[in-house]
Amino acid sequence: MKSSRPSVLINGLCHWFGKGSMRRQVLQSISMEIAPGEVVLLTGPSGCGKTTLLTLIGALRKVQKGDLSVLGYELLGSGHRKRQILRSQIGMIFQGHNLLRCLTAEQNVQMGSDLIKGYSYRSRRDHAREWLRAVGLDDHMSKFPQDLSGGQKQRVAIARALAARPKLLLADEPTAALDSVTGREVVDLLKRLALDQACSVLIVTHDPRILDVADRLLKMEDGRLITSIG
Repeated sequence: MKSSRPSVLINGLCHWFGKGSMRRQVLQSISMEIAPGEVVLLTGPSGCGKTTLLTLIGALRKVQKGDLSVLGYELLGSGHRKRQILRSQIGMIFQGHNLLRCLTAEQNVQMGSDLIKGYSYRSRRDHAREWLRAVGLDDHMSKFPQDLSGGQKQRVAIARALAARPKLLLADEPTAALDSVTGREVVDLLKRLALDQACSVLIVTHDPRILDVADRLLKMEDGRLITSIG
């Protein structure tokens, strides 16, 4: 059963970069919410603030002004420990992959499985392998990141995020390095996660091929959330 409480609730969120004369506002009075199990796609031109919003929701930046509640955690004025606990419940897929070079693909994904309480080592390993198969990397489990293509690294990062069974998944251009077939398979996986586990999914994208996966489409422009589209 889905919770009636929004996974993400934002009211009047503002953010600035820089100091003094170089200070620039990048988010202007953002207000929105995302329900459990909802898939939301966020579009807009480069530099409009989409990734900044994603990192604030992911507790990777401190909230400067406005109310931001994620999975029941209020982030305005929150300390490092609270943000750390929250991040353990969020799956994150960013364009930089952020894979550990000293670990194989399987070991990188198992880092996600390690967040699941009560799993034995063997269960965590098997879980990691299941997600690598799901993203089409059956034959690449023992490879290190330097031996993978950009698209393969992206799929490892996606498998790692999904392996943690997150309550909220944040994805920044998850299909950018993928061909059309693999991109469709990946967004279908994200949709399945939302349906099966009531996981909320927020995807920043410029990819028109995946717009149909969304329950709702949002557009940003110049640091403002303009409107729902479609």
